[in-house]
Amino acid sequence: MEWFKNKHIQVLEWPNLNPIENLWKELKTAVHKCSPSNLTELELFCKEEWEKMSVSRCAKLIETYPKRLTAVIAAKGGATKY
Repeated sequence: MEWFKNKHIQVLEWPNLNPIENLWKELKTAVHKCSPSNLTELELFCKEEWEKMSVSRCAKLIETYPKRLTAVIAAKGGATKY
């Protein structure tokens, strides 16, 4: 970012539309609720919570991608309900 600044290049912030980001957020929330107290527990809880994620949840994220993309375009990169 410093290089861009030094070159007087304005960098646009792009929303991250990668569906996996939604899953990472859900995983983080679920693992946080388990309150791991060490690295071993963290790894265990991550694996357990990841296994609980349904294929249908993943499919839904992919299925709604065109709608999310359209919403971001309509909002000109701004916030959306997604």
